[in-house]
Parts: sequence; C-alpha cells; structure tokens
Amino acid sequence: MGTPRRMLTVVGARPQIIKAAAISRAVQGRYADRIKETILHSGQHYDANMSRIFFEELGIPAPERNLRIAADSPSRTARMLEGIEQVIDAERPDLVLVYGDTDTTLATALAASKAGIPLAHVEAGLRSFDRTMPEEVNRIVCDHCSSWLFCPTDTAVQNLRREGFDPAAELPKVVLAGDVMFDNSLYFAALAERSTILKESGLQPDRFALATVHRAHNTDDPERLSAILGALLELHRSTGLTLAIPLHPRTRQRIERSVDEVLRREFESTKGIVLMPPVGYLDMIALQRSARLILTDSGGLQKEAFFFGKPCLVLRAGTEWTELVDHGYARLVDHDRDRMIAGAEYFLTHDMPPAKDLFGNGDAAGAICQALSS
Repeated sequence: MGTPRRMLTVVGARPQIIKAAAISRAVQGRYADRIKETILHSGQHYDANMSRIFFEELGIPAPERNLRIAADSPSRTARMLEGIEQVIDAERPDLVLVYGDTDTTLATALAASKAGIPLAHVEAGLRSFDRTMPEEVNRIVCDHCSSWLFCPTDTAVQNLRREGFDPAAELPKVVLAGDVMFDNSLYFAALAERSTILKESGLQPDRFALATVHRAHNTDDPERLSAILGALLELHRSTGLTLAIPLHPRTRQRIERSVDEVLRREFESTKGIVLMPPVGYLDMIALQRSARLILTDSGGLQKEAFFFGKPCLVLRAGTEWTELVDHGYARLVDHDRDRMIAGAEYFLTHDMPPAKDLFGNGDAAGAICQALSS
C-alpha cells in the first residue's frame, strides 16, 4: 500500500461538522491506510459553547487549525479565502474536501482552485433555483471548481447533467454517493436514546412540534421574521401542539432587536412555546424523533424529518431538496400563516406517504472515501 493521500477537510458551520463526522468515521475505521485527514475550521460558526460540543459529541478529531473568522460582514468571505490559501500553501494537501453551501464552502473552493489543488464537494448538484439565496450561488461556484462531485440524490446528478457535466467523464468525476446525513441518522439514532432533552424541557412525545429558524433570509427581514413568529403562535393555538424552538443566537438577537415588542413578549411568554438554547446533535435527533411535526428553514432538518418519518413544513419559498416536496414528505409554506396552518392540519390528519429510497444505502461516506482513495 502506498503513502496515504493527504486530505484537508474544511468546515465552518455546525451542520458541516456533523456531516464531517461520517467521513472522519470512515477514514479512521476503514481508510486510515489510504487517507490522512487534517481538519481546518474557518471559524464561521465557532464559539466554545457550540462548535466544540459538536466535535466532542460526535467523536471527530478537533480541528488542527482554526481561522476564527466569525464576524458576519461582506469582507468575511475574502478573509476566509486569504486564511484558507495560507493553510493550503503550508499543508500542500493532495486534495481538499468541502461540504454543502456556506461561505466557508465558497472560500475553500476558490482557494483550492487558485492553488491548483483538486477539490471534492460533498452535496454536489443541489439546486433550489433561487439565486437570490447566497447558498445557491455558493453551490454553483463550488461545483464548477470541483474535481469530484459527490451527489446525494439522483436529482442532484441530473441537475449537474443539465449544467454540462458528463456523469461518465473521469474528471470532473460525478459520483452518486448517497447522503452522509443518512449515514449519521442511522449511526447516531441509538446514541440519541440517552438524551434527556425531552424530560428537561417538559415535552411529551408526539405532543409537540419542533421549529427552527436560522437563515438570514428569514431572520434579517423584520417583516418576514415577525410573520413567522405570528404564524407559529397561531399554529400553537389552532393545533394545541406545544412548540419546541431551539433558538440560534443570531435568531434570538434579531427577535430582540427587530420584532415588535408586543409580538415578542407574547411569543416569549406563551406557555405552550418552549424556547431553548441551541442543542447538540444527539439532542436534536431526540427532538426530531419525538416530534409530531417539524417546521424549519434548514436543509438538514428537512432531510432528517424524512429519515425519522416526520412531516415537514419548510419555512422557505423553495428548497434544494426537491424530492421531499415532490413525493409529499414536505410542504413549502414560506412565511405565510395560512399555508402554514393548512399544511399543519393536513399532516396532522393524514398519514405520511410510504418511504422511498431517496438518499442511498447508509454508507455514503464509504463510497466517497473509496472514490477519493482510488
């Protein structure tokens, strides 16, 4: 066996840390003689209370480097690009691996491309077809910088085909790998049974809805954010479901700064609305598995709702996970109160459609590592 390929994995947002767990697990367990992984954290979502707990909880090696570029400003991506370029120049990896669609993903793709280092993109080919969303632009640029494009679904492969990629070509290599988050949902489900989050929060299984709101498109527009909070209040009143809402620090800050005081106080004081600080991945799995309904603007939670057999209302006008809407597992409700209530009433009175094999066989990480080490 030859020298292991040196792979620089770059993460920045908490969902990327979770996705990285699947690949790191495969590298350590089955590919240690073929891949040597180094992890770089951009600092995009980094603080002692949040990112660190994800690394510890998921058993991922701590990042060897951290750029600590956390400020949310127009210059952040440029500063990430400069910092990642310096790390690539120092490490000279054989390949660079990125996940998803964040500013960290974009900066890394550009840095690797400029340095002439092959780039591997996990979650390639996703398209919401809404270029007003920064994430959509990030996905497209990253895909067109990549040497390996690891698609989670057949729809993603077809999206790349329409953009001129040839799935039969050797480079760039398009691989239908499956979804690493499906890997994780299978691996961590048993561990999540130890979670005490329901007891600590006073939640009863199947008697609550889980809601998360974190995307800038929703939180940075006071009108949209207020509409979502008002709709959540109405949903609680009309369905009788308790609402469990882990609040991202940025979302909490926006609520305090930009939401009308009367609405904010009503939202925060309503007995059936349980506001909680951000939770770890295992606690989030426990919440999802016990929820009756999930409302979110998170792409990851849309999929996990499907993995755990839960209906999902998407607080966006579009989604990159179009399969979930097409097959009836999720509904797009945006920030519209009437659509949200109607969607909730439908899912509470109808069974979920039979599950389909949309996201692979649960070993996407193995398929990715095999392709990268061949």
